[in-house]
Amino acid sequence: MKNYFSQGLFGRDLLGSVVVFLVALPLCMGIAIASGMPPAAGLITGIVGGLVVGFISGSPLQVSGPAAGLAVLVFELVRTHGVAALGPVILLAGLIQVAAGLCRVGIWFRMTSPAVVAGMLSGIGILIIASQAHVMLDASPAAKGLQNFAALPGALMDAFAGGTGKAALAVGVATIVIMLAWEKLRPTKLKFVPGALLAVVAVTGVVQMAGIAVKKVDVPSNLFSAITFPTWTGLADVFDPTLLIAAVTFAFIASAETLLSAAAVDRMHNGERTRYDRELTAQGIGNMLCGFFGALPMTGVIVRSAANVQAGSATRGATIMHGAWLLVLAMLLPWLLRMTPVSCLAGILVYTGVKMVNLGQVKDLATYGKGTAAIYLATTIAIVATDLLAGVIIGFGLSLFRLALLSSKLKIGLQDHATPGEASLHLEGSATFLKVPSMARTLERVPNNTRLTLVLDRLLHVDQACLEMLREWSRNASTRGCELVVDWKALDARVEGRRVAA
Repeated sequence: MKNYFSQGLFGRDLLGSVVVFLVALPLCMGIAIASGMPPAAGLITGIVGGLVVGFISGSPLQVSGPAAGLAVLVFELVRTHGVAALGPVILLAGLIQVAAGLCRVGIWFRMTSPAVVAGMLSGIGILIIASQAHVMLDASPAAKGLQNFAALPGALMDAFAGGTGKAALAVGVATIVIMLAWEKLRPTKLKFVPGALLAVVAVTGVVQMAGIAVKKVDVPSNLFSAITFPTWTGLADVFDPTLLIAAVTFAFIASAETLLSAAAVDRMHNGERTRYDRELTAQGIGNMLCGFFGALPMTGVIVRSAANVQAGSATRGATIMHGAWLLVLAMLLPWLLRMTPVSCLAGILVYTGVKMVNLGQVKDLATYGKGTAAIYLATTIAIVATDLLAGVIIGFGLSLFRLALLSSKLKIGLQDHATPGEASLHLEGSATFLKVPSMARTLERVPNNTRLTLVLDRLLHVDQACLEMLREWSRNASTRGCELVVDWKALDARVEGRRVAA
């Protein structure tokens, strides 16, 4: 502890915590509104992410809190099952994460296909844009992304017909313009000032001074009054199959996003590396607390984490202190937060959604093959057209199908020998059921009265379908005067999952 102060680590963490706090504050409230929840729910999650998860995290410089990636799931769950269902579902999701961390499966979440994750974030970004475009008009979004896009022209007409919609749109657009301008023109000495905070301060100041009538954020005078503990009925209802699936979905997506973010943070600094199982357990504990308090689910968030590293933070102290700043502000200055226009926060999320889409990824992914880019696009489109869970399942299904195609590459060569009636069949790669038709056509070309030698030197593995086909051809070969010469023991040794004694 003495070294923490004497080596200047405290000063670095203090500055970093202020920067992260300024980044996190508008996002906590905005993501809560996008989730169909009160802003206080997002603040509570940010506080838990800082004070609790920051203290026990396996990734010291990663910052946890409400994430835009889960807003779509929360909105759909709350709209379908009510706010009372959210707490128990998040509680169960956290328990699943804790169990996964204790079972040391954290590292396995990094096996997730990058194309699917990128497609998932892109699809979520589009859904956020569609829903928050309505909030920018002081209107309520629909449940589905396509419904929001279809209803947008009507919402625009209603906004210009009267009410607060026109002014709210101006506030939201001004927020986006300020953030874009700050990103392009920000002075080097002020690079630590987040554009989102600058936009909120500027727009809120204008709205207050000009007396513009728009919807404002509703934050209670006592933050603790926003806590809603789960009921016994709600806890019992979580075993409904629909809610169980929701809990597993929350746990999986939150874990994947957290651990991929942690890996990205590790690439930004040379300090302590992430302990994935500990991080997963910490996230689970945080989500259990958020579920118990009736708050939003949390993940490790790359935007806040990157700001933490770039601000020069040295230890987990910065993450913990940012949670303390959120708590102090929410408890002592709630009236200040209540000045913030809702459409301003919606503008921040529209900007965030556009960043999440990032169509430039298509070109980058295409360098790993057109199939990778196709999986990204298919996942994105499926999420927008259906829902998040279905889209992710489709993305994983396509990834597995592509993997099956790539892993079943097999070169089949039929070579005649100089000696009449002698030939060899060369197999190079993986002989799977997908290659049975090709092998069958090749074997049909073997002339009658041929002694065929099967060459296995470059055969990596063979599955049951191909093995049975070769055995059947061998059994029937005598009817054509043919013979299959093969080292069956060596062939059996290449069957996946089997071992043959030497």
